[in-house]
Amino acid sequence: MENLTHTLVGLAVAKAGAERASPYATTVCLIAANAPDADIIAALDGWCTYLHHHRGITHSVVGTLALALLIPILFWGGDRLLARLHQRAPRARLRGLALASLLACVTHPLLDWTNNYGVRPWLPFDDRWYYGDLVFIVDPYLWLILGSAGFLLASRTAWQKAFWIALALALTTLIWAVPARERFDLPLTTRLIWLAGLAAIAWGAKTRVAERWGSKLAIGALVVVALYWVTLSIFHGAATERARVRAHQIARGERVERMAVMPTLANPTQWRVVFETESAVYRFELSLGEETTGNESVLRYERPRGREAEAVARAADEDRCARIFLDFARFPVAQVSFDCPRRILVRLADLRYAEPSGGRNFTLDAELPCAAHR
Repeated sequence: MENLTHTLVGLAVAKAGAERASPYATTVCLIAANAPDADIIAALDGWCTYLHHHRGITHSVVGTLALALLIPILFWGGDRLLARLHQRAPRARLRGLALASLLACVTHPLLDWTNNYGVRPWLPFDDRWYYGDLVFIVDPYLWLILGSAGFLLASRTAWQKAFWIALALALTTLIWAVPARERFDLPLTTRLIWLAGLAAIAWGAKTRVAERWGSKLAIGALVVVALYWVTLSIFHGAATERARVRAHQIARGERVERMAVMPTLANPTQWRVVFETESAVYRFELSLGEETTGNESVLRYERPRGREAEAVARAADEDRCARIFLDFARFPVAQVSFDCPRRILVRLADLRYAEPSGGRNFTLDAELPCAAHR
């Protein structure tokens, strides 16, 4: 998930009761909820290095626990140092900070697991990816659920209220102003629910709901998020059943070896399906609200064979970025162009997100010399 959602979850964990564990616990929760994304530092060495390390060790069980312990130790040590400099008693309680940090930090890989990018929880012992395929990488419903509790519980001062209002205006502009694109076209229902949710938040602020409910609001928001995931899993199950039938129809006798049914933006009735056979990789869009007619657009990419397969294997062996990309790609496809004696161009894409000719995101070009190719 993107970091706004992680931050809102960290705030909800704090307001649900973790903030009472120790002074500085709220700040620790906010940092811990985002800490696994510290792997962004790998981007300093280029996109390939970032792709290799993102959602890697810092998102694993080992890495998450290490970060969850490191953050409170740093705060506890910093507080003791400041206490000595200012000649006051230390305020931070290490056990309380550690508990708050652990609760917030473990939410990060859990949230990331729910989308189709996946996580590798067992690194460094096992580098397999695991995918929840339930929630799109950006989800306005999560913003609304978690943001409502955050605003009501953390908007006591004028600057806090100004921050939340500015955030609400920015997100509302984004939701209503962003032009429709494939997989990014928000349903009108979602936009209307967003406005209704903002109205409900305003009513809650006016009637001082937070004073009556306190931490129960944050606990309730986290429970609603869990129920939202359960609801999406039901939709996902229904979509998977329909996708399995349609995949066998599309394959026409080819054996379906692997399939993924993946979410779209804030629309539980619309799913993206990618599946592999022994001969090709396919992709199509599935709508639970419409009967399958057989007229939907289906992408099909043949698996490389012969000298094309040799070129892809060479790219993986000789080009570091190509090797990293193929290790990452869940449904890799390739297009190979022979422009000898000048070069061989191997164009790779992960069909979850892109086509070989579909732009820069999740695509890669590897150039090979012709001399070594027979």
